[in-house]
Amino acid sequence: MRPEILNPLFAPVTVLPGVGARIGKAIERCAGPLVVDLLWHLPSGVIDRRFAPKVAEAPAGAIATLTVRVDSHLPPPTPRLPYKVQCSDETGTLALVYFHARERYLRELLPSGEVRVVSGRVERFGEEIQMVHPDHVAPHEELASLQTVEPIYALTAGVTLKPLSRAIRAALERAPELPEWADPAYLERQGWPPWRRALATAHEPQDEAELRPESAARLRLAYDELLANQLALALVRARMRRSPGRALEGDGRLRRQVREALPFSFTESQTR
Repeated sequence: MRPEILNPLFAPVTVLPGVGARIGKAIERCAGPLVVDLLWHLPSGVIDRRFAPKVAEAPAGAIATLTVRVDSHLPPPTPRLPYKVQCSDETGTLALVYFHARERYLRELLPSGEVRVVSGRVERFGEEIQMVHPDHVAPHEELASLQTVEPIYALTAGVTLKPLSRAIRAALERAPELPEWADPAYLERQGWPPWRRALATAHEPQDEAELRPESAARLRLAYDELLANQLALALVRARMRRSPGRALEGDGRLRRQVREALPFSFTESQTR
């Protein structure tokens, strides 16, 4: 019987904020139908947004977080061309490029004359420095709240990184502090954190090293999984041993039919 403390983890993912029926179905295909499934959907990579150069110093191909002033909006003459928002700092200009854009939304997101923090991959198109569909756009006063190291998760059709990451963070908030079940001395020798902290650390890697299976957080979670499997097998075996056996006694009817169907008589050894 499941302890009540675990019930919040065995609820459907649709109980999480922002997860409706449509996104819930996509998350189910990606990770599983329950909140607990999201806890074990661990990151496969990280995006490091800590690189924050001036515009002119941002190399092509780098993920960068830039603080710029919004100068002007350049709607395209035809819908097939991209919408551009010209921005700048004291070193140069940056074009934010959007395809299939909604002008009203972009003007609200990037008001002319305001300072914004934008984060994404820097590109060069001729002499122009560009950022196509920035991953994050926020007012300058929200810079401190920007997730500078962002975990990357395996995705599926119908769900993108942002809603999946929000759902996983909400799932982590439901994870309770559980009594320690592993031997404290063994945990201390291994240098492993408690279960809940290990889970949070695994979902908040600060570099590629923390994604490796031999990192302390992931080793702790792997140990818990192995221990849980072995305990479950031990309980099943113990229950089977306690169950009475069932005697199977025959009346010899089928044996006689076989012997009578054979065109020879058995020797004494064959009979035995």
